[in-house]
Amino acid sequence: MRVSSPVPHKKARIEIIPLIDIMFFLLASFMMVSLSQVHMKGMKVNLPTGQSGETQSKKDYISVSVDSNGNPYFDKTEMTYDTLTAKLKQVHDENPEAKVFIRGDADSVHFNIIRVLDILRSVGFYKVAFEIKSEALKGVPGSGR
Repeated sequence: MRVSSPVPHKKARIEIIPLIDIMFFLLASFMMVSLSQVHMKGMKVNLPTGQSGETQSKKDYISVSVDSNGNPYFDKTEMTYDTLTAKLKQVHDENPEAKVFIRGDADSVHFNIIRVLDILRSVGFYKVAFEIKSEALKGVPGSGR
């Protein structure tokens, strides 16, 4: 003989709606974080500051850096000036409309930056920008521009 309980028996169930809300929140959070990250191609150098600095789009660009010792870098690869010229010729043949950002260390000699600029012009790059740290962003953590 079976005796029933006076307390109504409810079947346990898992609520899906709160789980879906949490998953959408996590998805949106990860998307926003991944969109805000900037891929830095150039070497880490101590950029000089300037009053008229403005942020530019860094899509499909080439980074040429010069450290404080005058050593040139293509993206993050250290090179000599001769190999840099050859590499830039190769890149110019593939994409002649590419933008070039020159990152010069604040302690670098002016001659080294002009030498890189001359190499870029001789190869055929004319869309050249100098990357600086803006005065407006000075003191803001993570501002490499």
